[in-house]
Amino acid sequence: MYDKIFPPKKILLPNGKTVLEKRTRTPLILILIGIGIILSCEFTNFDMNQLIDRWDEFFVIIGEMIPPNWESLPDVWTPLMDTIKMSLLGSLLGSLAAIPVAYCAASNIVCSNVINTIAKVFLSILRTLPTLVAALIATFIFGLGTLAGTVAIFLFTLAYVGKLLYEQIENAGMGSFEAMESLGMTRVQAFRNAIFPQILPNYLSTSLFCFEGNVRYSAILGYVGAGGIGLLLKEGIGWRDYASVGMILLVLVITVLVIETVSEYFRKKLV
Repeated sequence: MYDKIFPPKKILLPNGKTVLEKRTRTPLILILIGIGIILSCEFTNFDMNQLIDRWDEFFVIIGEMIPPNWESLPDVWTPLMDTIKMSLLGSLLGSLAAIPVAYCAASNIVCSNVINTIAKVFLSILRTLPTLVAALIATFIFGLGTLAGTVAIFLFTLAYVGKLLYEQIENAGMGSFEAMESLGMTRVQAFRNAIFPQILPNYLSTSLFCFEGNVRYSAILGYVGAGGIGLLLKEGIGWRDYASVGMILLVLVITVLVIETVSEYFRKKLV
């Protein structure tokens, strides 16, 4: 059927022979993408007319945020500091905890399929758990407040950094590691002296990148009672106090930009 609709092109060679050019799969791929888009629109009740008619409502809310309510600025600092502290502590602890988990998951270091599988499944489970859900579970265990948010960020960082770290370990050069083992070092000692220095720049760069992302993610953890500036956002949106919401977003954007700039500077130094 496909060959009849899109027949292969014949090419005449200089020696007089005719060969068939390899058939392109692009039309088939485009058809499948189109079918997928149509089905997605049907399943999600996507309405283009409604999107066209109401897209300007977004700018109505933006207009109510400008100018921001500068009188609410003093109330923002404490929740902002809580957000930064949650992100910093959760990212630091998660990055440190990722090292032993990644060590166990690396098949070229730990020669045990059982340990490798357990570590990789553990990281996969953590990655599939949304941060908001983790924060919600943490609030039931540890109560409302920044501790629950810190735990949620810790779990996300552990899963994110651990996944990338064990892949970096498996791709590291094993020559020096095997040489140190042959000299009588244990596998942990050989890993610390041979493998870890190779992956250290990428490990630190990944941890910094994860930290700057966690500052953004932690801003919405207040919606489930995990503390931080997200609680103010929830209250401001709930009371339709968009001027105060604009002030919160302005402070948050400036904070994230500063952290990203500093983080990017150090990440470039590490590469």
